[in-house]
Amino acid sequence: MPEVFVPDWPAPANVGSLQTLRGGGCSPAPWESFNLGDHVGDDPVRVAANRASLRTLLPADPVWLQQVHGTAAVDIAKTAKTVEADAAFCREPGPVCAVMTADCLPVLFCDRAGTVVAAAHAGWRGLLAGVLEACIDTLQVDSREILVWLGPAIGPQSFEVGSEVKDAFVSRDGAASAAFHQYGEGKWLADLYTLARQRLNSAGVMAIYGGELCTFSDSQRFFSYRRDGVTGRMASLIWLR
Repeated sequence: MPEVFVPDWPAPANVGSLQTLRGGGCSPAPWESFNLGDHVGDDPVRVAANRASLRTLLPADPVWLQQVHGTAAVDIAKTAKTVEADAAFCREPGPVCAVMTADCLPVLFCDRAGTVVAAAHAGWRGLLAGVLEACIDTLQVDSREILVWLGPAIGPQSFEVGSEVKDAFVSRDGAASAAFHQYGEGKWLADLYTLARQRLNSAGVMAIYGGELCTFSDSQRFFSYRRDGVTGRMASLIWLR
């Protein structure tokens, strides 16, 4: 059985959500073992088997995105094929929104009334470009009614970036400087979770949960591209029952 956990957040009863881990699948090293990514060099047959195993825990096959570190969001009730986007949303029961990560930040959204759900893939490029704000716009509800869960991502003690990344965020919002700590000459440790919270708060979203896991430091549970290079992908999933 695939290793998964249910996010700890006060989503309404008709909202289902799930986070996969790296164990419980059939992929060999270096994708060991529950790899869901079909673009990382793993045997397609094994990826298909892992996805079939995941399907037993869901009401439908997830609509997988071709993620490009952009800001596009797609209504998965209106598509059944892989599309190029970094966020997915749905207002109908059944279809499953999914994003895949291995250090980037997965973000799940719903409203308190349980009328809409969404998932976003937010690495630093996506955060900077505004993928979270774009996802909020697709929900079409008062931002005060939005709940957010921040899934497993590379943590603030492990994500080394250059000055150009820090400068890009700070030029947009001076408060972003609090999410960077100098690590050496021209090197900084970036806190994706803080950057995401800042962006969400600026958009009026205050009910934010999760944000305490580190993919890089926990090799038993999580895939990490920064740590391993060639590796698998986890999925963060959400749907309306």
